[in-house]
Amino acid sequence: MALLQRRPRTDPAPSPAPPAGRAGTGGRGRVRRENLAAYGFLAPWFVGLVFITAGPLLASLYFSFTDYSLIGDHEVVGLANYERMLTDTRLHSALKVTFVYVFVSVPLQLALALALALVLDRGVRGLALYRSVYYLPSLLGGSVAVAILWRQVFGAEGLINQVLGFFGIQGEGWVSHPDYALGTLIVLNVWTFGAPMVIFLAGLRQIPAMYHEAAAVDGAGPVRRFWHITVPMLTPIIFFNLVLQIINAFQTFTQAFIVSGGTGGPSDSTLFYTLYLYQRGFGAFDMGYASAMAWLLLMIIGGFTAVNFLASKFWVFYGD
Repeated sequence: MALLQRRPRTDPAPSPAPPAGRAGTGGRGRVRRENLAAYGFLAPWFVGLVFITAGPLLASLYFSFTDYSLIGDHEVVGLANYERMLTDTRLHSALKVTFVYVFVSVPLQLALALALALVLDRGVRGLALYRSVYYLPSLLGGSVAVAILWRQVFGAEGLINQVLGFFGIQGEGWVSHPDYALGTLIVLNVWTFGAPMVIFLAGLRQIPAMYHEAAAVDGAGPVRRFWHITVPMLTPIIFFNLVLQIINAFQTFTQAFIVSGGTGGPSDSTLFYTLYLYQRGFGAFDMGYASAMAWLLLMIIGGFTAVNFLASKFWVFYGD
């Protein structure tokens, strides 16, 4: 009976606590090593920020207040470069050409991108193939090869005139005619609708189908559903594409440089702001004035972006 008696239960002794002086040392060391590793991976970005972005940016701001020719000493002239812009007629012409290009090409590009996104959203076969094909112009639109091809297509003996000649119509030298040269570049920018189209397509896929089904039950047709359901639900995507495409359009350079041969076209009809900036900085070596022009362009783009953000509160619907 004594063997069957239960022995009193004894809990195991607690493990000794680590010395107070060494508590958490390993954890802090691990965190420190992880931070150092993170800084090591971020170092190339910081180097690029300082020497490729921030450094040249601040240098251009300084040179915008100087008379600097790239190959000699510079002289501080204060606001003379900015005052000179007020009387520079070619600068005014470049601004006019650029504004026309932005205000015409961007809405047309976004409208075409949205239209094709609506077609592809209907579930056509080979969607991935169509999406890739339509996106391809956006990848190539700013390249030198496409700009050269565009010049050949709209040249006096180009493809467009060959097609018109087949119907007995005498074509023009579209890229060399002051009335049509800018239009060819607008068409080129509209043709690069792939990037906003893909973004529109992704936005359309996020609109719940139940809204369209409920509106259809109430008797709303496709047009009313588009204007009262699709467009309001898509306004954040429209706003995003609008801001990006306006910024990109203001910075257009390669197309104008190649198509016009770097001269700005006949009667400066394709003298984009960036092209004139290049001519002043690297053609006339007037780097001080070119730096001031660069900062004016930055202020113009920043101004348009700020206006878009301020106006977005009146038409962008976030579902609140």
